[in-house]
Amino acid sequence: MNTSPSGTCPQSFLGSHHERNEHRTWLVVGLTVVMMVGEIVGGTWFGSMALVADGWHMATHAAALGIAALAYRYARKHARNPDFSFGTGKVGELAGFASAITLAVVAILICWEALHRLMNPGRIDFDQAGLIAIVGLLVNFVSALLLRDDHHHHHHGHSHGHDHDHDHDHDPDHHHGHDDDHDDDHDEHVGAGHDHARDTNLHAAYVHVLADALTSVLAILGLLAGKYLGWVWMDAVIAVVGALVIAQWSIGLMREAGRSLIDANDHGARRQQVVTALEGDGNTRVTDLHLWRLGPGHDGLIVSVESSAPAAPADYKARLSALGGLSHITIEVNARH
Repeated sequence: MNTSPSGTCPQSFLGSHHERNEHRTWLVVGLTVVMMVGEIVGGTWFGSMALVADGWHMATHAAALGIAALAYRYARKHARNPDFSFGTGKVGELAGFASAITLAVVAILICWEALHRLMNPGRIDFDQAGLIAIVGLLVNFVSALLLRDDHHHHHHGHSHGHDHDHDHDHDPDHHHGHDDDHDDDHDEHVGAGHDHARDTNLHAAYVHVLADALTSVLAILGLLAGKYLGWVWMDAVIAVVGALVIAQWSIGLMREAGRSLIDANDHGARRQQVVTALEGDGNTRVTDLHLWRLGPGHDGLIVSVESSAPAAPADYKARLSALGGLSHITIEVNARH
């Protein structure tokens, strides 16, 4: 039996652009904080409660984006910590789930405030509020450009090589093998047909910026309707519509990050690709398969196969090499009687 040395540090399973995404997220945090401070100080100086209120609204987004940035830093700092069996690739998933919850809370608060305004309409300073919304929209536009995940549209897998082969022969009629692989892949097929390469943490930060941009756009529309058509109620109605859209984004993000956090099996096209690759000889049958996400662009695979003429685990591994992105593979081979 050939085993790996004890105490070996695990693979980190971080995204291939982890440091770049971390740097961009910190830039957006800084931009958001500057906008926040400017609105609070300016509003206090000029006596504008609307400006102060929007400044504190920006503070909630700065906090959420700060969580995303700190998650990147923590994952990078502890990437080789042996306490993490499968590295720190999922720290970003945890931050993304927290961001989804924050978005849901924001949506609820927007609805509550909008309903309150519908029942108790107040005076709106259309010009001042419109200026705030326009400035906020510009800031969000720049932030969205910084956080746009270009890598998601041009997938290239990257992981670090580290192999362990464990073979056990119990009798002439039974072959039982385990092959644990961490492969170095640079493959054009890595993102085909699925989102396994998407950085959930970056996507969550991006959704936060989009949500803020949406509220700014809808606020501008509502203010224009109120100023030129006299539809003061439109401001609150549009706010409710925006809150519902944000809630929908939150649920989608929560579902995506949550599935990864509980190691949900991938039952999509990628799973079928694995089965097809292994059963391609017409003699092999997959009897058990676990395919789950380890981090952006990294999947884990534990699979059992049986065959009347079983091959070595390395042969089955070779059949999977064209898929890419399978960063941790365990293969069990059994003879079919």
